[in-house]
Amino acid sequence: MTAATAPVTAVPDDRTVVRGLVALKLRLLRNGLRRSRGRAAVYVVGGVLGLGFAGLIAFGMAMLNGRYEGSGNTGVMLVGVLTLGWAALPLFLFSSDESADPTRLTMLPLRPGPLLRGSLLASLIGPGPLISLVLVTGAVLSGATGGAAAATAVVAVPLALLCLVTLSRAVAAGNARMLSSRRGKDFAIFGGLAFALLVQGANVGSQSIFGRQHGQDIDLGPLRPIAAVLRWIPPVSAVDAPRSVGAGEYGAALLQLAAAGALLVLLLRWWRGSLQELMVTADSSTLEVARGVQSARGWRFLPEGRTGAVMQRHLRYAWREPRAKAALFTSVGMTLVICLLSVVQGWSSVYLLAMTGTFLGLQMLNLFGMDGSAFWMVAATLRTPADARDELRGRAYAVLSYAVPVTVVLGLVLAAVTGDWSGLPSALGLALAVLGGGIALGSVFSVLAPYTMPADSNPMRNAAPGQGGLILLNQFGSMLGVAVLSLPVGGYLLWALLSDGPTWPLLLLGPAYGALVATLGIRLAAPRLLERVPEIMAKAIER
Repeated sequence: MTAATAPVTAVPDDRTVVRGLVALKLRLLRNGLRRSRGRAAVYVVGGVLGLGFAGLIAFGMAMLNGRYEGSGNTGVMLVGVLTLGWAALPLFLFSSDESADPTRLTMLPLRPGPLLRGSLLASLIGPGPLISLVLVTGAVLSGATGGAAAATAVVAVPLALLCLVTLSRAVAAGNARMLSSRRGKDFAIFGGLAFALLVQGANVGSQSIFGRQHGQDIDLGPLRPIAAVLRWIPPVSAVDAPRSVGAGEYGAALLQLAAAGALLVLLLRWWRGSLQELMVTADSSTLEVARGVQSARGWRFLPEGRTGAVMQRHLRYAWREPRAKAALFTSVGMTLVICLLSVVQGWSSVYLLAMTGTFLGLQMLNLFGMDGSAFWMVAATLRTPADARDELRGRAYAVLSYAVPVTVVLGLVLAAVTGDWSGLPSALGLALAVLGGGIALGSVFSVLAPYTMPADSNPMRNAAPGQGGLILLNQFGSMLGVAVLSLPVGGYLLWALLSDGPTWPLLLLGPAYGALVATLGIRLAAPRLLERVPEIMAKAIER
């Protein structure tokens, strides 16, 4: 083929690329809402509630202006939190937002310049930027006074919003290949857990500052030293510039706006460089890498036969499968958050340990839906009731291998924090009994009410569309069932506490009762597993 006859790839002009990317974002939003009426209703209601809540916050911050000394510090703190949120959200919500992944466009003949401009305009579309615009406006109103401050705000608010959106996209583009890998999804799980802990910490802190206690008014004094530093850090500096103008500090305001503008330029350059690298550099994850054969020495402690093999497979899922790991760390994280709040607010008890057994017992739910299409390999080996019992028993042992150590460690921490060492034995017994009930019901529900997992590996999605009823049946039904199964142990504990009877026998009775219930649940589910293999197979491979 000569140069004269070689095909020429048409490169679209810059305006076409920008318009196309904006239209693509609008089409993605429209098509996402058209998938189901329920999804559209949730999106609209969520957006309206988010805007309403943001409006209330903005109105409240505007009302602080002139009534409390240092009211502008609240706006500085708010935008500081917004900046952290916009920077962190791409790290653990990257895979759920297709428009944030520039690697999807690497095969198209696009230049970095128009791609950058189109992506920036598309990023400003959606409820997130609109809610942030309302909050940034409220933050400015918390400290700005006078006509000159209002004129400055006309520049400061769009500048701050552009910095926030550009920061988010630059972080996403700079870490696109890492975030789309398995390690990136693992990082997303830890990021989500850390974000939940930070939100609860901010909630406790805001209650201590804005809550009225013993008739005292709002005290904004604790914000002053932090705000004094944040007001010079862009993009927060742009929000504080109108307050500086209102106070007559024109030089300071000019420096604050210049700092935000310099940050915007640096972020745009970083974003453009990341897009350039993604467009011309091969992804090393697609290259063949020599891998050694993993040694089996680390698994010698497992039981022999099918039970040990199933246990090993399930533990590998829990460590390597993003959705399984997300479910595990979400369970542990919910327990830690509740325990942390109980300690901070003064109502902590060592018997909160029972939540660990409840949440970790839920790891037995929908066992075969997690397998997906690979379940046919499991189904092909299920010939006898003994095979089915070994399959369920191996998965139960895998859950116990990490649930029991977590329960014991958290029990020691709660006992140390509360000082209730005498209640630790009975709390451990109750938690292990609850865990046994969760394993029993999880085995039964996994067989009788399986649901379809999504085809993608997004750790934030635990079920395919249309599975809401089965999820409610699994989760709430199992939690209610665990409470019922735990009545004998809980009843004994209540009797012992009310009558000053001995509670230490629960350290022996609780695990024995939990083991008995779990064994009965597995034996009850095993023959149904053999009968329902076709139905479970259909749910496992349905997408």
